[in-house]
Amino acid sequence: MDFGIAASVTDEGIRPQVLGAAMEEKGFDSLYLPEHSHIPVSRETPYPGGELPRGALRNLDPFVALTAAATATSNLRLGTAVALMIQRDLLYTAKEIASLDLLSDGRVVFGVGAGWNIEEMRNHGVDPRTRGALLTEQLQALKEIWAKDEAEFHGKHVDFDPVYAWPKPVRKHVPIYVAGQGPAGLKRLAEHADGWLPHSVTPPEELRRVRSWLADQGRTDVWISVFGAPADPELLKRLAEAGVDEVSLILPTLPEAETLERLDELANVVEPLRARE
Repeated sequence: MDFGIAASVTDEGIRPQVLGAAMEEKGFDSLYLPEHSHIPVSRETPYPGGELPRGALRNLDPFVALTAAATATSNLRLGTAVALMIQRDLLYTAKEIASLDLLSDGRVVFGVGAGWNIEEMRNHGVDPRTRGALLTEQLQALKEIWAKDEAEFHGKHVDFDPVYAWPKPVRKHVPIYVAGQGPAGLKRLAEHADGWLPHSVTPPEELRRVRSWLADQGRTDVWISVFGAPADPELLKRLAEAGVDEVSLILPTLPEAETLERLDELANVVEPLRARE
């Protein structure tokens, strides 16, 4: 099982290039950063995890931050968990991701979700009622843009005539991981994604059930990356036994020196688990 870090890189904490270099030195496999363009002051939509973390208010643009991390690393996978694709321009995003993949020699993972903050998506002109259908078409269109010299897509929510769009990713397409555990999200996973991003509170039996369900759909190749886990050795052991491919551990938003100390602690937690494999 691989081990990554899930962190909010902000203007108040460690710089992404410093974090990335330290992670690679300590043997971590991946870095996942979240995305919010903004947080509406109204705060009508409650944060799913309780109190809104300060990092969600101040996080850097994930693709800019991951580019900085790419310059200081050689092997670290660079992921979003999750990018809010429904709030983004499709063609600019296709170019942004492919550019980062090219500059990092094919190390990008595009983790996406439909989002939870209704006011935020409305500020982008997105109808919350159709965000799932929009996301599905966007993922289909991204693959067309990345794979074809003359790409076009004609759907209900995404529609464009043939376009030229370079650069292309290093691989046929950047691996797409999707969050979501309801029927619609799992359908999107089976039909359009390369990996699944369940939250760490997902019971191991549910992880096994989805793995079996995916196999029934002919998808034995889906990577399962559990997101945002605490540094609990017993939990990590259960996740490994459930057949999880990767776990990203939560790294709090702290000043640089404290972040590096905490990263040392997390490395010490996962080292015995690596040795057991």
